[in-house]
Amino acid sequence: MKKVILIALAIGSSVVLGQAWDDPFFHSTDTLAPRDEWGLLHQMPAPNPTDFEPRFRWRPLYYLESGQELIAQPAYVGALQRDLRRLGYYGGRIDGIFSPEVSDAIARLQKNYSLRVTGTLTIPVRRALHLP
Repeated sequence: MKKVILIALAIGSSVVLGQAWDDPFFHSTDTLAPRDEWGLLHQMPAPNPTDFEPRFRWRPLYYLESGQELIAQPAYVGALQRDLRRLGYYGGRIDGIFSPEVSDAIARLQKNYSLRVTGTLTIPVRRALHLP
């Protein structure tokens, strides 16, 4: 009797697992989403122009730079703009240019974080944004 029950369980589980392997895991129920044979097609957002700018290959090298040297690097300013936008302080384009809008966004961040409001890139601002 035990053998019959074990065989029935094995057959039943193989049928259930066989059906589960046909569909990819975490299958979406959105019928209008574009799909391929594996499920939803995922598309990256359009890259920013600063994504292709030259940057240091080793993160600790940024700690050796001052704020004035960093705002001259479009890749770093693009990362600064991206993080300010993520927190809701900046609403402009991510173009890698340290503009008055970026300075205003930094000033609002400094005010909300109870820092000295200067509107410039300082070490506490870099720490608040988790930038090197």
